Amino acid sequence: MGKDKKILILTSDAGFGHRSAANAIAAALAEKHPDGCRVEIVNPLEEPGSSLLLRHGESDYDKIVREVPELYRLGYEMSDTSVPSTVVESALMLMMLDVMRNLVRRCQPDAIVTTYPLYQAALKAVYVLQRQQVPLLTVVTDLAAVHRLWFHNIASLTLVPTEPARNLALSYGLEAQRVLVTGIPVHPAFAQKQEAGDIRTALGWQEDRVTILVVGSKRVGHLEPALNLLNHSGLPIQLALVAGGDDALYQRLQEFAWHVPAYSYNFVTDMPAMMHAADGIICKAGGLIVTEALACGLPLLLIDVLPGQESGNADYVIEQAAGERAQSPAEVLEILYHWLDHNGELLAQRARNAQRLGHPRAAYQVAELAWQAALRGPAATTSRQARARAKILELLNRYGILWQED
Repeated sequence: MGKDKKILILTSDAGFGHRSAANAIAAALAEKHPDGCRVEIVNPLEEPGSSLLLRHGESDYDKIVREVPELYRLGYEMSDTSVPSTVVESALMLMMLDVMRNLVRRCQPDAIVTTYPLYQAALKAVYVLQRQQVPLLTVVTDLAAVHRLWFHNIASLTLVPTEPARNLALSYGLEAQRVLVTGIPVHPAFAQKQEAGDIRTALGWQEDRVTILVVGSKRVGHLEPALNLLNHSGLPIQLALVAGGDDALYQRLQEFAWHVPAYSYNFVTDMPAMMHAADGIICKAGGLIVTEALACGLPLLLIDVLPGQESGNADYVIEQAAGERAQSPAEVLEILYHWLDHNGELLAQRARNAQRLGHPRAAYQVAELAWQAALRGPAATTSRQARARAKILELLNRYGILWQED
């Protein structure tokens, strides 16, 4: 029997979505290929020798997008143009080259999957300099407003969540046969059909009441005023409230004088079941929560949208009539009234649209593509890349970076 195939998944902890997608792919590989496949998930920014600038940018991500969102928006938009993005890619290559070279040497992968866009330039340099290319699958984790740094010709396959994202990839020059719409990978548990009534009974919720899942965290603003209005609205609903690990928010939710049935949780590990048990969700427009909700056919009422990719997520959901955005607590109440009017006709319509957009089996599709790439394994680079090699070596010499042959 041949040796096990090794798949290296590269991710980041800037936000929850990149790591979640990586975990979902790994879980699908473990389920479908339990024998003969070894998977390792690595955050290169945590590796020895990684750039302090990039590492601090990752750890400060939450603070930046929450406290200075307009500055984040400006940086996002300025770097998403051709000349700045080329400069950024060169800088990323220089900062990440040693880390990527060491990872490839240490792990000896048969295929690489990345759920974060900042590693591709350095991987290309490693491939060109070592004259060997490991199959690379880039998994885009933004729904529609996708930064151009995601789209790099070094990727064997670029796996995008939506047709608008695919069209964007093609507009940046990627070959059509190498860009596939798979959806964003979510944990395989989201693909398991579960009866809402059974889950509600198991959770201690009322079985026959319209159930709204509310997901908060330190990243979600404007939540409690909206909950106060819903609490006094008289709507025939029950609320399942998840604080997302925010201890202070969880404490305040428990101290509410609830007039509607309400069930408070801090950090949960059974989000797939809770989503399958709900009729709608109130949340921010993060890529992970939006993707998971769509995978469950869950209409979205978005109450917080950060600049950049979250704006694209919100626009996509609204344009596809799978949800709505509330600009104020009063609008949260107004939207829910409309959803529930006429025996929930609009709520059901939103649910059908969400289900149409969802990709609950995306992790399985990405996992199978990664497995097939691993079976093919590394290959020699083309002779056309000799010129690229000379340019990269020239750039390294300019900045005093020594490249040692294996």
